[in-house]
Amino acid sequence: MSNEKIGFIFCVCTGKCPGFAQLDLWDFINIIRSEYPVEYAFIHPMLCDEDGERFLDAFLKKGTKYLVAGCAPIMQYKLFRDSFNKANLDSKKDLIPIDVRNMNLKQALSLVKETLKEIGKNV
Repeated sequence: MSNEKIGFIFCVCTGKCPGFAQLDLWDFINIIRSEYPVEYAFIHPMLCDEDGERFLDAFLKKGTKYLVAGCAPIMQYKLFRDSFNKANLDSKKDLIPIDVRNMNLKQALSLVKETLKEIGKNV
């Protein structure tokens, strides 16, 4: 099993994105933080906005990989690249983006579990 620390961030696009309508945000994050092999799990309302960029600038640190559940991975790489670079992190290695839009709780948890297994974390 991998010794790398995994931080879990759930970006909910203000919490009003119709793509998250099927997913109980609070059940999802509570299951992840209490039952999955992550250092922590939390919800951020909009990482791609200016305050989200400031948050990432202050929060990101070496030695942790960040599993971000939110929008399309291609967009996450583009939106968070600069913040990862400022923290001396490689967004292609240290950012693990997954798209949980239009999923129900069971589907989203399954995707997180599969992603963690792919990086050597057993759930």
